[in-house]
Amino acid sequence: MTEATPRPGEVPENDNRRDTTLADTDASVRAFTGVLGAVFVAACVAVSLVHLIANLYGPTLSHWLTGIKFVGVHYAGLAFLCALRFPFMRTRTRAGYRAVLAGDIAFGALTAISTIVLLAQESAIYARGVHLAWHDWVLAVFVIVSALECTRRATGWIIPIIAVVALTYVAWWGGLIDGVFRFTGLSLETITFRSVFSDEGMFGLIGNISASFVFLFILFGAFLVRSGAGDFIIDLARAMAGRFTGGPGFVAVMSSGLTGTISGSAVANTVSTGVITIPLMKRSGFPARFAAGVEAASSTGGQLMPPIMGAGAFVMASYTQIPYLDIVAVSFLPALVYFLSVGFFVRIQAKKLDLVSDDNDRPRALDVLRRGGPAFLFPIGLLIGLLIYGFTPTYAAAWSILAVVVASWLTPNRMGPRAILEALALGARNMIMTGVLLITVGLVVNVIAMTGVGNTFSLMIADWAGGNLLIAIALIALASLVLGMGLPVTAAYIVLATLSAPALHILLQNNLLIEAIASGAVPEAARMTFLLADPAAAERLAAPMSLDEARALVAAAPQEVLSLVYGQVLDPVVITSALLAAHLIIFWLSQDSNVTPPVCLTAFAAAAIAKTPPMRTGVTSWKLAKGLYLMPILFAYTAFIGGSALEVFAVFVAAVLGVYALGAAIEGHMEAPLNWPLRILAACAGTVLMWPGLPLLSIGGGIVVIALLAWSIRRDRAGRVAAATA
Repeated sequence: MTEATPRPGEVPENDNRRDTTLADTDASVRAFTGVLGAVFVAACVAVSLVHLIANLYGPTLSHWLTGIKFVGVHYAGLAFLCALRFPFMRTRTRAGYRAVLAGDIAFGALTAISTIVLLAQESAIYARGVHLAWHDWVLAVFVIVSALECTRRATGWIIPIIAVVALTYVAWWGGLIDGVFRFTGLSLETITFRSVFSDEGMFGLIGNISASFVFLFILFGAFLVRSGAGDFIIDLARAMAGRFTGGPGFVAVMSSGLTGTISGSAVANTVSTGVITIPLMKRSGFPARFAAGVEAASSTGGQLMPPIMGAGAFVMASYTQIPYLDIVAVSFLPALVYFLSVGFFVRIQAKKLDLVSDDNDRPRALDVLRRGGPAFLFPIGLLIGLLIYGFTPTYAAAWSILAVVVASWLTPNRMGPRAILEALALGARNMIMTGVLLITVGLVVNVIAMTGVGNTFSLMIADWAGGNLLIAIALIALASLVLGMGLPVTAAYIVLATLSAPALHILLQNNLLIEAIASGAVPEAARMTFLLADPAAAERLAAPMSLDEARALVAAAPQEVLSLVYGQVLDPVVITSALLAAHLIIFWLSQDSNVTPPVCLTAFAAAAIAKTPPMRTGVTSWKLAKGLYLMPILFAYTAFIGGSALEVFAVFVAAVLGVYALGAAIEGHMEAPLNWPLRILAACAGTVLMWPGLPLLSIGGGIVVIALLAWSIRRDRAGRVAAATA
């Protein structure tokens, strides 16, 4: 029996194509043509326009464009698009295709209508004393099930299964278990109501973030892509880095970092830049697996690069109530260290293989900037400027979208009405997976809030860590890796932040408090507060003490007492910095699932382009992405977050030298080969530079690294002179 010819708009059974504009998805997509394609594009354009209007003028136009009702409109539109974009099942026949398409259209329309009608009943439900009528039950259950189904189509089974486990825990099996996680349960009516209408539920805080910040910034990225910014980034990276040894590898690092400023997806970053950079690296002499690993590691860092940083940065701003601009500002140097760490591996590998740049047809930087610079640099500059002047991220993003269109008129790739409509459609299409994912994650977050599981989990982390911050970070990294095997990084960050950020914040504050107590900088009010826990504490706190004594004093004090002492001893800015550091630690660790086997979608995408074994490529990308684990240590133990400009710069310099030394020790090479004694020396110097609280040793480590580099440069030049005269 021969396989049927695929029909127009159908993805064949054996077709492995994926929509490269969608983030972290492994679901087959329906390719539209003809009238149906035009309808889909029109729906995407309409969804984008509604979000633009609502975020700019919503409160003055309609109550349906604000609050929980607007989040419902947001989900209704994306659910309809999801039902069309991601088919319920794949088919081989014309009749099967038509049947599935008709069912998907009906499902999408019914989901959208049910969501709107349900949220319109909010006032009536409150008027009945928060009791659901039979039609409310039907609508609410269907909306919840539809969210699970849409997420299954877009991301797979893992997230829906987690949501179902969470909901059944509250309703049923939580009362069947013993121990700290025992929960006697709530009524089905309470669970259903809170899942839909509470601030932590489907249409609450996270859904609002999705409908405002995330949507507009993804739309902004879509406009930049349509204006030709992607080609500009590649050409600029080639112009700037192509002439250096290992230049194609640097092109991959730079282009992925710059693309990360307009893309919220590591996988989309990989496939959009990797199709150019991976063949370029292979052609210049880099091994295929290394080329794929560089692209995967660099694209993972794209989610760490301001100003967009994926959806997680917006969630972080809402969770911490720290301005988005502040998060972006403190994230730039750590992201730069990460990209430098990958670039160091590229340079070392190029020197090991004695590669020379063969990108002789690279463009001139001035020509690239003249041709495409306005369409990329002006909108980004306007976005940053508006944020600095205090405008909201949504307002800044909306005006930056308009700036992309205006700036494109100064380039050969001018955006007319058709290009604008295509960008609007691309933005909504790119948002489908992220939008339905964040709505469904609200079900899980709501369960965590209702049951207090988050506090329990935080206490368990603190207990298992025994007050040791490093062990706590290791536990969170392990949890992040496990969650990342099934969750996209944004979902992994949300779950981990909800569960473990409070414990991590407390441990960071305790470390700062211990340092203050050891130095004797404890005001009278704090000494009196300590009397609640230890009558002899006031006298002991009157003078400086050793770190061990201070640590023992803090460990013995109840958390209720410490919560009062934090505000009496620590500066509010320091407390806020500790909170931001806790969330940034979790945010960085949540990225490791992109490059860490056994499930590393970004590495797998790069392997498909490079035609290398996926798992071995994952191991290579994991090695190159070591900065994901080093930066959280610096966040926890140094002034990298919240320090003065001089302190931050000192940490930055030490980190750059440290990651280079560690990379050289791993590869056994700088500009010239390193023997084992020198590799060990480089490893020790790198460790000292990355280890916090050792300023004198760090200076010594920096001197050692610089001396090793100077020696290796001299040896490399001597070897080249000898080879030339031989």
